[in-house]
Amino acid sequence: MEFIQEQLTRYGANPQQVDHLSAVIMVVLIAAICVIANFIAKKIVLQIIVRIITSNKVTWDNVLLEKKVFHHISHIVPAIIIYFAGSMFPSYQNLIEKAALTYIIVVTLVVINALLNAFDIIYRTFPVSKARPIKGYIQVVKITLFIVGGITVISNLIGQNPFIILSGLGALSAVLMLIFKDSILGLVAGVQLSSNDMVRVGDWIEMPKYDADGDVIDITLNTVKVMNFDKTITMIPSYALISDSFKNWRGMQTSGGRRIKRSIFIDTGSIHFCSEETIKAYNKIHYLSDYIATALNEIEHYNEERNIDKSSKVNGRQLTNIGVFRVYIQQYLKHHPKIHQDMTLIVRQLAPGDSGLPLEIYAFTNDINWVVYESVQSDIFDHIFAVAPSFGLRAFQNPTGYDIASGIERNAIESLDERNQKRQTADEGE
Repeated sequence: MEFIQEQLTRYGANPQQVDHLSAVIMVVLIAAICVIANFIAKKIVLQIIVRIITSNKVTWDNVLLEKKVFHHISHIVPAIIIYFAGSMFPSYQNLIEKAALTYIIVVTLVVINALLNAFDIIYRTFPVSKARPIKGYIQVVKITLFIVGGITVISNLIGQNPFIILSGLGALSAVLMLIFKDSILGLVAGVQLSSNDMVRVGDWIEMPKYDADGDVIDITLNTVKVMNFDKTITMIPSYALISDSFKNWRGMQTSGGRRIKRSIFIDTGSIHFCSEETIKAYNKIHYLSDYIATALNEIEHYNEERNIDKSSKVNGRQLTNIGVFRVYIQQYLKHHPKIHQDMTLIVRQLAPGDSGLPLEIYAFTNDINWVVYESVQSDIFDHIFAVAPSFGLRAFQNPTGYDIASGIERNAIESLDERNQKRQTADEGE
């Protein structure tokens, strides 16, 4: 500044205007230096960094480039120049330094925020990120960072120690607890969800209270984002997964088997003992031949030991069509290529009711894919419904309008035939 003033005085400038002219020239020079420094930082240094990052085989540094971490750092260079140039303007030095330092603090916060975002993206590339998501923790760090940064900016502008402001915040703790209630609850819930491995990104969860039934696609500080199977998005508060119950289907997904638990309702009026003809027909069925031979020998031995009177089927043990049908389904499932043979496989009777006798199939498919699972389950019951009449069994079904109309029509025809027959008999008698 003194050098510029000397040069202006030397060239005959008005002494009253020397201070103003020198200040203007100095501002222009500083602005030019800042522009040049910013140009060098962005167009030369930054381009060199970009070239180095894009040419190497490491992938994580590309994320830093994508989040513009280095671009944000380049903004600090002009601010540093202005900060150190403040001493050239003694009257405005304090104001210039405060403004430059405030800008540096803000840019630093932006850089750290970009670094945290980049770190989250890099962490998600590792498999452990699904079991231990850290997005909630990063959000807590961001909240703390911006609170501390805001206090630092304020303390810098008013010229007070930051700890004095922090001590004053103690009186506002109740207000802060109220404002950040969801964040605090979300943080606690996030720690519990992560430490207890209750939910991961990619898990299929079901929570009827929030109409959530789908895959977890994101876990944040305050919410868990679920994409339902109808492609809608449900946002569930993180603490709700701790306070309320939900179903996680991860166990099914990792087990390799998906459960079939469905019943066919048999009309009890179609259940009866097996005759010799039906036993011969059943013996021709591939899955039943061994069972029929073994069961007949066992029944014969049992009845002979106890001198059972075979003239009545009520006495002793007899094969029933429902029992043979149950064994057939069991054998059919054991030989089915899509049924998991190492998991529970049961065909059982449940308590009969108004809808007949439930015959429940309890088994697991060896493919957990939803489409495959539904296809296998449908194929199995297609076969069961189609084969039931071969065992003399009827699937229970409430009468429909067609059944009622057909019954009325059949009764009308039978009544007409009966009247015609009586009339014919009467005519013959005459």
